[in-house]
Amino acid sequence: MNKRIAVVTGGIGGLGTEICRSLARSGRKVIAADLGTRVDRVESFLADMRESGDDVDFEALDVSDFRNCADFFGRIEKTGGTVSILVNAAGITRDTSLRKMSPEQWGDVLRVNLEGVFNVCRHVVDGMTNQGFGRIVNISSVNGQTGQFGQTNYSAAKAGMHGFTMALAREVAKKGVTVNSVSPGYCATALVMAVPEDIRNQIIANIPVGRLGEPREIARTVEFLAADDAGFITGANIPVNGGYFMDF
Repeated sequence: MNKRIAVVTGGIGGLGTEICRSLARSGRKVIAADLGTRVDRVESFLADMRESGDDVDFEALDVSDFRNCADFFGRIEKTGGTVSILVNAAGITRDTSLRKMSPEQWGDVLRVNLEGVFNVCRHVVDGMTNQGFGRIVNISSVNGQTGQFGQTNYSAAKAGMHGFTMALAREVAKKGVTVNSVSPGYCATALVMAVPEDIRNQIIANIPVGRLGEPREIARTVEFLAADDAGFITGANIPVNGGYFMDF
């Protein structure tokens, strides 16, 4: 049997790398999709995958460009077949208070973090419904649930992502396609570890388990939702935040 094809946007980032590795080890043929401009990072990523023996390739993709997404998925379907698993992990931040936020800072974040989800999903959903199987996992954020100072743009995009998740889940539920969100809390990625230590320690002090999350813990949740036998879970948001935010 051919391996199911999985595409992970933002695939060479801190969370994306672990998600790619986890899906590959669960028997998927994984394509990490990310901007091709960071040549050194792409080369390092591919070297790591070769060294670990994980079946992961890289393809350049700009999720904010609808036409680029159409071309990308057209190539994949022509050469490899239908995409069965999609993980939307691409995202950016442009943090500042709303009083200082420029239209560009607002628009850039919404264009990548939210519009990008539409651009990508729009080009896989027909193939998934036609084959009667699909798994879409959108990587949201705890800050889409709680809000965060200086992140009106990011929090709006991540909250909107889950609204998108629930609506699309209803549209495709009878076709064997599930759509879910994962909302990570603060994890030990390069972005978080670059935060000044005193501020990082304040963050950790507010996490009940007393530590940052590990990217592999997010990847494990994605792998669970992407499994063939996870077909009764759809429209859900799975928080993975160490107890930082709890909701009934």
